[in-house]
Amino acid sequence: MRSAVETWSRKLHICLGLYFLFFLWLFCLSGVVLNHPKWRVAGFWNERKQMSSELQISRPAETDDFLAARSLMTQLHIRGEISGKITHAETGEFGFRVVRPGDIYEIKADFGQGLARVDQTHVNGWGVLNMLHSFTGVRRTDPTQQQNWWPTGIWRFSMDALSVGLVVMVLTGIYIWYNRAQRRRSGMLALALGFLTLAGFVSGIF
Repeated sequence: MRSAVETWSRKLHICLGLYFLFFLWLFCLSGVVLNHPKWRVAGFWNERKQMSSELQISRPAETDDFLAARSLMTQLHIRGEISGKITHAETGEFGFRVVRPGDIYEIKADFGQGLARVDQTHVNGWGVLNMLHSFTGVRRTDPTQQQNWWPTGIWRFSMDALSVGLVVMVLTGIYIWYNRAQRRRSGMLALALGFLTLAGFVSGIF
């Protein structure tokens, strides 16, 4: 007869697995594409579409660079994460980059002429998967940069939840396995193989 702890462990294990199923598939697919750049589907960057346009704008009332960039995005009907630093060229141009899964916008605004040049790069579905794999809104090379688009915050939370959920799934899986004496031998073999694989990888690095 199963204990209450084992019953709840099974329920939690199954429910977490079903909830995170599509997240796992997404990261598995994008990880495989990243690992095999010679595959045809991994050549999404070569199939990208690039478009340029010039649009009329008005000078933002905001004096803060970030708020001014957001104001320009509203005028240009662009949504996404402001990525990297906002620049001021000697010619008076106000430039910044906006990123969202599937699209990259390079925006250069000339407030004197009231014009903004928008260079858009659009990638296909495989490119979207690739971008989602590392879409966090932060950069290791620039610790001052923070996430500034609410969908990015939701996506980051989802990735954190996935990491915690996988730890819980592993722990509940170990608990369920250990309570089944008839499967301990095969489980120990799988556990040992996993440990040896990881140990070999780590020893190869160091």
